[in-house]
Amino acid sequence: MLAIRTNKLIKKFKDKTAVNGIDLSIEKGELFALLGVNGAGKTTTIKMLSGLIMPTSGEIVINGMDMKKDVFKIKEIINVSPQETAIAPNLTVKENLEFMAGVYQIKDKEKKINELVSQFKLDEVLKKRAKTLSGGWQRKVSIAIGLINDPEILFLDEPTLGLDVIARKELWKVITELKGKKTVILTTHYMEEAESLSDRIGIMANGDLVDVGTAAELIEKTGAKTFEDAFVTIATGGEL
Repeated sequence: MLAIRTNKLIKKFKDKTAVNGIDLSIEKGELFALLGVNGAGKTTTIKMLSGLIMPTSGEIVINGMDMKKDVFKIKEIINVSPQETAIAPNLTVKENLEFMAGVYQIKDKEKKINELVSQFKLDEVLKKRAKTLSGGWQRKVSIAIGLINDPEILFLDEPTLGLDVIARKELWKVITELKGKKTVILTTHYMEEAESLSDRIGIMANGDLVDVGTAAELIEKTGAKTFEDAFVTIATGGEL
């Protein structure tokens, strides 16, 4: 079953076309990476898929629901962990979780918080103010908050941006554990991250979705030695 389907999805800002009629299908439980250089249109696409902005034209269907007609129902089953860490700096980790559980009106919030604490191994930082945490811990807490409403679809925007290699690898483990349980849409500039974590990868350039496939398929199609080389070839039309 498809979690996400788009048909001729277009977004224009005045005279600029940011997304140019893309058709995209993402399976339920799939971890799908959306890649592209700055200005390729991936951020605009994610904003449309998560209901933050509406398309100029075209169709978005999330779990069988039309985005234009059912945007509020759709927002109940999705969540976003943004590039900017979405935690209140002066609250403790536990207070952050309690606050967001209240926002989403979670019925048994203590049970849900305990589940997330166990899943993300947050015990040692529960009483610490968020602003005192390392970047890796802040990203973990941010993703935990993104799961507070038990979403069916989770958008992760540059989840490991700026982290050191050890913190990044630790977060990869957390993300890998979500595979098959949640539909995850990941944006990243790290080629190794997309190749290691994703079931499939979509590459955008100049507002178009120019190719979709597994990392191995994209490498084979381009005849490249590495996925990074395959990405460059596809994203630039082989001009470099």
